[in-house]
Amino acid sequence: MRSRKVIFLFLIFCVCSSAFAQQKKLVQFSGLIYAQGIDITVPYVTVRNTSYGDQTFSATHEGYFSFVAHVGDTISFSSVGYETLTFVIPETNSDKYTAHIEMKSMVTELPAVTVGPPFPYASIEEFTIAFLALNLNDDDIMMAKKNLSQQALSTLALIMPRSAEEIQSQTNVQRHINLSNKAINQNFANPLLNPFAWGALIDQIKRGDYSREKLKY
Repeated sequence: MRSRKVIFLFLIFCVCSSAFAQQKKLVQFSGLIYAQGIDITVPYVTVRNTSYGDQTFSATHEGYFSFVAHVGDTISFSSVGYETLTFVIPETNSDKYTAHIEMKSMVTELPAVTVGPPFPYASIEEFTIAFLALNLNDDDIMMAKKNLSQQALSTLALIMPRSAEEIQSQTNVQRHINLSNKAINQNFANPLLNPFAWGALIDQIKRGDYSREKLKY
């Protein structure tokens, strides 16, 4: 019996809340989001209506947003690098309301870095000398010539693996060499395996083509 009363009171509360929400005035809430102190828009800010089911919207790359909300709704603006900002839509006589939202950037201080051990320079003076000795005056043409030099290409050939196109090209070249060698072997076959060559040799011996008398000068 008690559980039924609780359920009944909960339903009454939901109905009253829904009726109260429907009585709230609807407005077209629009605006631009800027960084505080500077005239720069903040892009892609997450906009949430925390008073109406956490409806979530996103501002454009120019910091512009527009959606339907109720008068009195609390709107939350959040973005990486900026502090979260809340804004309550005020009463207005129109069905539109435009706001100028300014978000404060979060400044994060990084720890200081001291030049020294374990860095390769023992002092700031040595680092300054090494930095000033850097040759950074090469233009695009000079850098391209250095990258395409014989030494640079030889070094890259030793450390870089072959691409699929290079492997296929090398395979085709090897196949061509094998076919060429096969044709050469057919043209210049081993005479020891040729019966006709043996027959010609025997005939030459019978005729005495290789006798010692004929070999004398």
